[in-house]
Amino acid sequence: MSILIEAENAAVAISHGRVVEASGKFSAHIKIRGGEVRPGLINGHDHLHRNHYGRLGSPPYANAVQWAMQVQRSCASRIESGRKLPRQQALQIGAWKNLLAGVTHVMHHDPWETEFERDFPLTVIRVPNSDSLGMTPDFPYPPGDARGSERFALHVSEGVDADAAEEIRILASRGALQPGFLAVHAVGPDSDGIRTLRASGCAIVWCPTSNHFLFGRTAPDALVAPGMDVILGTDSLLTGDGDILDELRFARGRIDDERLVAAVGSVAARRLGIPEPSLTPGARADLVILRRPLLEASFADIALVIAGGKLRVLDPALLPEFSLSHGSIVTWRGVRRWISGQIPNTYCAMMPMV
Repeated sequence: MSILIEAENAAVAISHGRVVEASGKFSAHIKIRGGEVRPGLINGHDHLHRNHYGRLGSPPYANAVQWAMQVQRSCASRIESGRKLPRQQALQIGAWKNLLAGVTHVMHHDPWETEFERDFPLTVIRVPNSDSLGMTPDFPYPPGDARGSERFALHVSEGVDADAAEEIRILASRGALQPGFLAVHAVGPDSDGIRTLRASGCAIVWCPTSNHFLFGRTAPDALVAPGMDVILGTDSLLTGDGDILDELRFARGRIDDERLVAAVGSVAARRLGIPEPSLTPGARADLVILRRPLLEASFADIALVIAGGKLRVLDPALLPEFSLSHGSIVTWRGVRRWISGQIPNTYCAMMPMV
């Protein structure tokens, strides 16, 4: 399949899964007036198998350990029901939550799954990770030979109490705060912890809507101020509002627009150790077409997503341009989209939004 895409900001052509020069004949021609074609977005933090439960808990909490203990008691039946969904289907739900919002690369903060190596519909970024000091206080650091610039992701200071703040000092004493360290959440560092994190050269993986749900606040302004690399993540729908576009709109104004775009693009790619998705001829096709500018867009503005060189998401209004013999139409949050998979609408209903 070859596609010529004409948007307001650029013309991009795809052939055999690669970006090519936008000249010659193409089997499909897409024109999006006022639209924007961009490299695929990067989600720096998700738990792909946990997006079908819905939000759990009765916030606010002092820390994530308190939340985990409380939901195990109060939401036991919902958790038991959610765990009955086959793992492969749960992971697919997480994948489509991301793809439907224009994400082509995602960091899965859990053990690696062989499913990711079986024509999974988007690229899962493989980075060693662990839960947190509060959940696994005796986990070894560094894990294996992870030192210096080696990447390692950890939930850090996920809370607003003294225990959350103290985690920064414990990690510093263990030598964990290195340039390759990815500090996920970092809601509750005190002034000393902020200085320590910023001086370490690590990056912050920021999930603002999840943090606000659990704690009523997110990472301090002084932590995510210029000079600190920030990667944006969604967390799962256990606690997050929705998709990466929701996070971008929520975060806008806390850091400037250029850094916010980089948090789902160039900075995220560099810090996670992957090639940055590109619209340059020769690059693998990982891209999204939006009907509105990225920082203003919502899920309903996604017109097309190509991930790993394959058409994955399409506005049904554009279907006449294509000859597609596979895929299905799903409805999510009242919006219909063609997807290349076979995820029934009953599964979309498992991805609740607030």
